[in-house]
Amino acid sequence: MKKQQASAIGGAVFLMATSAIGPGFITQTTVFTQQLAAAFGFVILVSILLDIGAQLNIWRVLTVTEYRAQDLSNRLLPGLGYMLAALVVLGGLAFNIANIGGCGLGVNVLSGMPVTYGAILSGVIALVIFWMKEAGKMMDHFTRWLGVLMILLTLYVAISSAPPVGDALKQTFMPSVINAHSIITLVGGTVGGYISFAGAHRLLDAGVSGPQSLPVVSKAAVSGILITGVMRTSLFLAALGVVSAGVVLNKENPAADVFRVAAGEVGYRFFGVVLWSAAITSVVGAAYTSVSFLKTFHPFIAKNEKWFITFFIIFSTIVFAVVGNPVKLLVTAGALNGLILPVALAVILIAASRKSLTGSYRHPVWMQIAGWTVVLVMGWLSGITIINWLSA
Repeated sequence: MKKQQASAIGGAVFLMATSAIGPGFITQTTVFTQQLAAAFGFVILVSILLDIGAQLNIWRVLTVTEYRAQDLSNRLLPGLGYMLAALVVLGGLAFNIANIGGCGLGVNVLSGMPVTYGAILSGVIALVIFWMKEAGKMMDHFTRWLGVLMILLTLYVAISSAPPVGDALKQTFMPSVINAHSIITLVGGTVGGYISFAGAHRLLDAGVSGPQSLPVVSKAAVSGILITGVMRTSLFLAALGVVSAGVVLNKENPAADVFRVAAGEVGYRFFGVVLWSAAITSVVGAAYTSVSFLKTFHPFIAKNEKWFITFFIIFSTIVFAVVGNPVKLLVTAGALNGLILPVALAVILIAASRKSLTGSYRHPVWMQIAGWTVVLVMGWLSGITIINWLSA
């Protein structure tokens, strides 16, 4: 395998993983740990299994057919790809505004710089990455090293908080309580929206495709989920150690409280680094993947991909700087993003059964069963979420 492709595979793994690990990921994990305590370990385990079922299907089918998700959708049903692209871009844009805000908060924790200025500075850094001479290679290295940094810092805080590891391990397999809502939330947050396509589209851009690439694609898909699992588990243990000691976390910023209580002011600065790293890599992932859903629709978009990514980041930064986090937009995008995974995964699974698209490749039955399970579960809960949102 060429060195450039090997680097792209590692980059795809971390692009997907760091896209999933955003400001919402950090807060969400802390809140659920506070609610479920050691039983949250079971939620993490189940969500990892569901995530693997979804991502393996998506990455394998897209790379074996050599179609991006929107093009594969259009091949099955004309117009479906445009609808999927619209959902992904809308969701990616809305959540990118929150990610830019997360960058500003991270810079504020580290330096005291006003959040808005920190957000603008971070937006500029993201643009520099995409305008480097070898943008793809730069993006791969950037997401990889910041991903490793996040995990190491969070592991340090987890050890400092002295969590009850024995109880956590026991309840991972024999939970005292099972919370279905938290499982769905974690699955949607890890492989929902644009996230599950980030790595697969990166692989296609790097020329990693075809049946001969399936072993390495499968390994990369599982690795991406396991990296998010390690980060989720580290955060869980860090928070568990703090809440087990009887500390009541600040509702406004529970994750920051975990880092500060567990490791003092040094821990709080670590939180700033982790938050900024999580947010800026999510900005990069959202911008890259959202535009990758548009560039195959017209040669003009493909030729000017960097300019479209630039607009995406600048627009997100301006909206945050002027309006702040537009709550209604984020809620709407959240509901739409909840629908993206079951719709897109169903398309992927149907495509996997079409010989005209897959050639001699035969998609494993167990993967199809796992995939359709995720479609049914996520589709059911997404429907309930949207009904509740409309009636609110």
